[in-house]
Amino acid sequence: GHRACSMMRIMPGSTSTKLTYEDFLLLPDDGRRHEIIDGEHYASPSPKTKHQSISALLITAFRNFLREHPAGHAWAAPLDVVFSDTDVVEPDLVYVSNGRAAIITEQNIQGPPDLVVEIISVGSRRTDEMIKRKLYERFGVGEYWIIDPTLETVKVYRRVEGAFVRAEELTAEAEDTLTTPLLPGLRIDLREMFASL
Repeated sequence: GHRACSMMRIMPGSTSTKLTYEDFLLLPDDGRRHEIIDGEHYASPSPKTKHQSISALLITAFRNFLREHPAGHAWAAPLDVVFSDTDVVEPDLVYVSNGRAAIITEQNIQGPPDLVVEIISVGSRRTDEMIKRKLYERFGVGEYWIIDPTLETVKVYRRVEGAFVRAEELTAEAEDTLTTPLLPGLRIDLREMFASL
C-alpha cells in the first residue's frame, strides 16, 4: 500500500486525491488523533490533562447512568466513527441508543451516532466548531456537544427538521447543568466537570 502522505500529493491537471478509510488505516499510530474529513487528513496532538479529566468524568457519568438505565452504549476516544469512505473521525465521546445499535460493529461505528461530544483543544476550535459541526449535521447525528475547557462552556446543537439548531450555551460560571432529551435523568454539573483534574 502507499504511504498515506503520498496520497496527499496533487496530481497534475486533476484535483487532489481524496484519502479513504483504507488510507486512514495506514496512518501512523503516533499518539496523535488522525481523522479524515471529506478526504482531507486532520491530525491533532495527544490531549492535555484537563481534556482527559473532562473526558473521564463524562464517560463515567454516561456509563454509570446507562448501567441503571440501559438505553444504549457510550464510548470515549479512540473509536472510529465511519460516515463514508472519505469521512472517518474519532470523537471524544459517542453515544448510540439501542434503537440505532445496528451501526455498531466489532471494529467501529458505521453511521451517525445519536450523540457526539468533542472537547476543544488548542488548535481544534475551527475543526470542532465549523468543519465537524457541518459533517455531523450532514450525516444525521442527533445531538452534538462542543465542550470548551478554556472558556468553561458547552454549546449544545440538536437536530430540528434535519438541521442543527444551537439549543443551549451553558457555562460553569452560571452553575449550569448539562442534560439531554436522549437520556432523561442524566445530569452533568458543569462546575464539577471543569474543576475535575
